[in-house]
Amino acid sequence: MLKRIVLVAAILSVVPQLVLSQHRGGTEPSILPIRARAALLYEITQKRLDTLLPRLMRETGIDMWIITGNEDNHDPIFWTMMPYKNWSPITQILVLYDRGPQLGVERLNVSRTNTQGLFVNAWDAAAWDTERKESQWDCLGRIVRERDPERIGINEGEIQWAAGGLTVALKRKLVAAIGPEYSSRLESAEPLVTLWAETLLEEEIDVWERAVAVSHDIIADMFSSAVVTPGITTTDDLRFYYWQRVADLGLDIAFTPFVSIRGRSPENRERYGPTDNVIRTGDILHCDVGLKYLHYNTDHQELAYVLRVGETDVPETFKQLMAEANRLQDVFVGEFRTGPTGNELLSNMLAKARAEGIPQPRIYSHSLGYFLHEPGPLIGLPWEQEDNPGRGEVQLVPMSGFTVELSVTGTVPEWGDQEFRLPLEQDVVFLGDRTVYLDGRQTRFHVIR
Repeated sequence: MLKRIVLVAAILSVVPQLVLSQHRGGTEPSILPIRARAALLYEITQKRLDTLLPRLMRETGIDMWIITGNEDNHDPIFWTMMPYKNWSPITQILVLYDRGPQLGVERLNVSRTNTQGLFVNAWDAAAWDTERKESQWDCLGRIVRERDPERIGINEGEIQWAAGGLTVALKRKLVAAIGPEYSSRLESAEPLVTLWAETLLEEEIDVWERAVAVSHDIIADMFSSAVVTPGITTTDDLRFYYWQRVADLGLDIAFTPFVSIRGRSPENRERYGPTDNVIRTGDILHCDVGLKYLHYNTDHQELAYVLRVGETDVPETFKQLMAEANRLQDVFVGEFRTGPTGNELLSNMLAKARAEGIPQPRIYSHSLGYFLHEPGPLIGLPWEQEDNPGRGEVQLVPMSGFTVELSVTGTVPEWGDQEFRLPLEQDVVFLGDRTVYLDGRQTRFHVIR
């Protein structure tokens, strides 16, 4: 822990050390300037390559991993190994070769890209003989033959889209370059990609929590009387409010923001019609939003209530439904342990939730971190609550991130006993011995007066 604090503090001496805290709202967390982002991400990437990569290659039995892509269409995994916003033009080829525990993983960059020391440039290692006018692909073929790997992993996955970045054209060139003997040793690196992309370092969890805190605070502002004027403000206004705030911070959205009127009284629905998106008193508002800070995605669904004239609090029915959704969240994180698949986790969670009397539980959660919906185990889908072939068969591993995405359904006496489904989504990290909400979770409605 001390080493981690020293590392981050050395780069970001003006930024407080991050901790796993409760969602506090209020002052928006600071965002690092570009230079500090680049320095921090470089240190994290270097540590991942130095410490995490060798372990994962040995766990999966891949002794050579080849990652290649073209400019503007790089393999998704390529960027997880590069410096921040690195310029990587033309064709990129990375070769990772495990020479064993004593010598470690050799990291070769068979291109002209400056990887700032994260990889050894092929010409610096006397591996790309430019004097003989050796082509890039000829160089790759010679590197493979000289090292004689038994199992060569390529990113040609069928389950995880993040593991399928190798294009047909580039595979054709790769096969031609290494020849038939070594082409027969090619195999999908999907197990390795999955572990590499879902396993986080402690330093990364610190940064990811900062991203979650930023998103939480934008949501809190968006769902406030400072932004919403009932009868005037629309859900589109709020959608673009979140989007603009993220852009103003110099960040990217993780996906297009969604804001909707989740619940409305039958009287107001009849009065204003089914397509009205103007926010009215008595409405329940819902958002599904996320941003990306450095490599790390956030994904949240939160709820707000617009007080009617004379009301001072959210109606008890809705508060009770949120409490039930929080109970379902407790069941969810209580079932996290190393080893089960997504399908097994889903079955265990739903069985326990039903046994505890949680009303109509539904779970449809996914991994989160470097990518929005992958590569860890899928835990249910809105339309499939039993078995999800492929992604649902991936096992849970420590130091991985997830969304706790779920819902409960109950009747609303105030609306003539209509059923109302209440969804929530918050981000967590599974540390191996426990699961922690990043920057807390929503337990009370945002209230708009």
